[in-house]
Amino acid sequence: MKEVKYKAYSLNNYLSIPQMEKLSNEAKRNLEVVSNVFPFKVNNYVVDELIDWDNFENDPMFHLTFPQKGMLLPHHFDEMATVLDESTDKACYKIASNKIRAQLNPHPAGQQEYNIPEIDGQKLWGLQHKYRETVLFFPSSGQTCHSYCTFCFRWPQFVGMEELKFAMKETELLVKYLEKHQEVTDLLFTGGDPMIMNFKVFHKYIEPFISSENKTNIQTIRIGTKALSFWPYKFLTDDGADDFLRLFESITSKGINLAIMAHFSHPRELETEAVRQAIQRIRKTGAQIRTQSPLLKHINDKPEIWSDMWRKQVNLNCIPYYMFMVRDTGAQHHFAVPLADAWEIWRKAYQNVSGICRTVRGPSMSCTPGKVQILGVSEVNNEKVFVLRFLQGRNPDWVARPFFAKYDEQAIWMNTLKPAFGDQFFFEEEEETKKSFDED
Repeated sequence: MKEVKYKAYSLNNYLSIPQMEKLSNEAKRNLEVVSNVFPFKVNNYVVDELIDWDNFENDPMFHLTFPQKGMLLPHHFDEMATVLDESTDKACYKIASNKIRAQLNPHPAGQQEYNIPEIDGQKLWGLQHKYRETVLFFPSSGQTCHSYCTFCFRWPQFVGMEELKFAMKETELLVKYLEKHQEVTDLLFTGGDPMIMNFKVFHKYIEPFISSENKTNIQTIRIGTKALSFWPYKFLTDDGADDFLRLFESITSKGINLAIMAHFSHPRELETEAVRQAIQRIRKTGAQIRTQSPLLKHINDKPEIWSDMWRKQVNLNCIPYYMFMVRDTGAQHHFAVPLADAWEIWRKAYQNVSGICRTVRGPSMSCTPGKVQILGVSEVNNEKVFVLRFLQGRNPDWVARPFFAKYDEQAIWMNTLKPAFGDQFFFEEEEETKKSFDED
């Protein structure tokens, strides 16, 4: 495969994308307004290989990477547009955009309030510890992406508001925390995208866990990444590609399970020769590739899209892992599918694949108490209800316990659901005492 050079486009230079001539002036104006609130970045691989520019208005990959007018509520769109029309002062733009961003629930599910652990009285702002066995690590060098997804619930990482970011530069405190918390078996590198880092930087983060001096109980290293979808050349022809693969082999040879948590939101992301070769190279290192995505209006809200995607993933030796609901942040109103419709999409897609594809779990809401799966719609005592369960919980004892919510065909998130029986869900009274894992 020939070497392909990476080229990124942002709001500063998006007009240099050759295909931009296909956009109307109105479409360009909408992109400019929305991109002053939400982050915009796309690269030449996405533009040249993944988007159908002959039908871009309806193209799922265009909607996945180019901000759309509907991502802002009408009054927010008008506020930002007015500022852009009336001023040339970028400071005014920033004030207006930050005001809007603050109203969009930038850190859902208690990420800042409840998930930040401490050690020796020091807050570890680059970590999150919500579930007993798993710690999330935000390396400071990995707090960007090859391209930005329009739905991304981590959008605050990319908009220049430092107070909204999670990041940690050094691993020393991470290792110290994990040595103290032997209950943690899984370490998830997240961001941003850890695979934006060069090899030398990434190796420094990994080295403590594969050295002979490792005293943590880490048995699985996960790498959350969209690189396979948006820049598979990271594992093919980029500088350091072979070094990364050798490092992956080093991890698995130590008996550590290496799981690449690959974000694929549409079957088209699996269809290029580059992504197929990248997947093959990663799999040869002994690493697993597990796949996940939210269910997204305008992008993948049809069952046949999901069944096709799961089959393609399995045929490439990937493991379908999660279908998520769109989180309650940012442009949720634009991308969210009602819970009742999501379950129907899930059920029909699940019915149309073989058992080998049914490793996938969902539809799942990653909300404050934990990951809540919609098991279905049923009737109890002649009352229509949602049947739910925890796939993960702040209290591990909550996991796999079915519970019921009143049926609501308009509901899109857990916080809009009401208990079907009694005044509160079974976990709510205890939830306040299970907000985080700290030294106590």
